[in-house]
Amino acid sequence: MTEILAFGSAAVFALGIVLQQRVVMDAPEAKKASAGILFRLVQHPVWLAGIAAYGIAFGLQAAALGGGRLAVVQPILATTIVFALPLGAWLSSQRITGRDVVAAFVVTGGLALFLLLADPSGGKDDAPIGQWAVAGAVVIGIAAGLVLAGLTRAGALRAALLGTASGLLFGLVSALTKGAVEVFQDDAASVLVNWHLYALLVIGFAGMTITQLSLQTGILPPAVATSSIFNPAASVVLGLTLFDEQIHHSTGGRVGAALALVAMFGGIAALAFARRE
Repeated sequence: MTEILAFGSAAVFALGIVLQQRVVMDAPEAKKASAGILFRLVQHPVWLAGIAAYGIAFGLQAAALGGGRLAVVQPILATTIVFALPLGAWLSSQRITGRDVVAAFVVTGGLALFLLLADPSGGKDDAPIGQWAVAGAVVIGIAAGLVLAGLTRAGALRAALLGTASGLLFGLVSALTKGAVEVFQDDAASVLVNWHLYALLVIGFAGMTITQLSLQTGILPPAVATSSIFNPAASVVLGLTLFDEQIHHSTGGRVGAALALVAMFGGIAALAFARRE
């Protein structure tokens, strides 16, 4: 059930991204890069439909994280790019090449192999606040540097740098979501006074803003693919370090799972950096 919820979340996230991109590419008020871009976009029904899709996808992701591990749920969400490409071709006239199709199959095959070999185990409900502070500072610091670099670039490189930054932040949001869900499952009312909820809202808002800036380029694959790589990559690392999750007990199994992830991320990278007219 966890895997079904995660795949559903990836598909709906893809729909939200494509709907938002349609507006960001065409709306005059979306052309200016600034932190207030979200407030200028709320007047567009299509963009709001994308936000609604995000909300549904986040709910599915939270449900998956409530019953599963970050090391499993988040790699499945990397298939967002696989769903986004055909949706982009249908809804916003994105061009799909034969290379895109092959890369999408590589992503899917790599993910299937990872899920087969990973055999995840262990894990705890939460981490000490000190560990969260260190992890958050590292992720946010790297993301901030990528944003500063991305805003001085143009085209696919700009989309890739900003997409990477948003992916890292959303990886952190996913870890915070798991922490908040664990609190909610223990005592639903207490989540409203728990720091996880407010941290994920603030960081999620920042990640959403950076996502819109990456979509402004009008080049969907670099924006979505880099985010799709670094979101699960950051989540897996946070799952292993903060939540003490484990991937397979044998060296061979861990190596095989790692190689499967490399293949999956390689397919996503091929989608991200393909030359497009």
